[in-house]
Amino acid sequence: MKYSFKGRVRYSEVAADNRLSLPGIVNYFQDCSIFQSETIGHGIEFLQKEKRGWVLSAWQIVINERPTLAEAVEVSTWATGFDKLYGTRNFVLAGEERTFAYANSIWVYMDLEKGRPIKVEPEEMVVYQAEAPLEMKREPRKIKVPEDVTFVKSFPVRQDQIDTNNHVNNSQYISMAAECLRDPDDTWQVRAEYKKSATLSTEIHLYQAEDQENVTVDLRDATGNSLAVVEFRRRGC
Repeated sequence: MKYSFKGRVRYSEVAADNRLSLPGIVNYFQDCSIFQSETIGHGIEFLQKEKRGWVLSAWQIVINERPTLAEAVEVSTWATGFDKLYGTRNFVLAGEERTFAYANSIWVYMDLEKGRPIKVEPEEMVVYQAEAPLEMKREPRKIKVPEDVTFVKSFPVRQDQIDTNNHVNNSQYISMAAECLRDPDDTWQVRAEYKKSATLSTEIHLYQAEDQENVTVDLRDATGNSLAVVEFRRRGC
């Protein structure tokens, strides 16, 4: 069952080049999936009551181009399948005549009270009515971090980076990692692998590795544990 909403790129969503920022694309996709869940009655309040939740495990986002300020856009999403503890979902950000970006994502179904993955319940499969996936080259869920990483900087998690699960929101990790990019418009694909949830008390340490193809950013806590890995693929690669 596909869900879509229409809008226009807001000034608060654009980067310095007057185009929708990379985190802005992620936010559009995330908002679309939340809107679908709320519309079918399986939104935040329902899941919190049931002590269940969908936690993002990985993104693969392909960017053809970024829409400009005030440009009309339509965002669509749909579930593409369920497998034991996981669900997969596609997204498309489109204009009137072209596709700006599209994505594949992997989600883990969680028992929020026990803090562990559980088997996807039949009701979840029924309400989302999985459809055929996008035709796209799918990358592995796991991202290999090069050995020769360089420490960039550290900073504490802010209150405005926390979501309704009391964890750092998935788009915030991409926003943090994007600070390592010299030219965001040089990126045609973003992959993110989420490993451990950061909270308000967490201090984030950025480590970066760069080659001709990728900028890879490992976001770690103060003890060196990896929280998330984000890979930015350069255009022309």
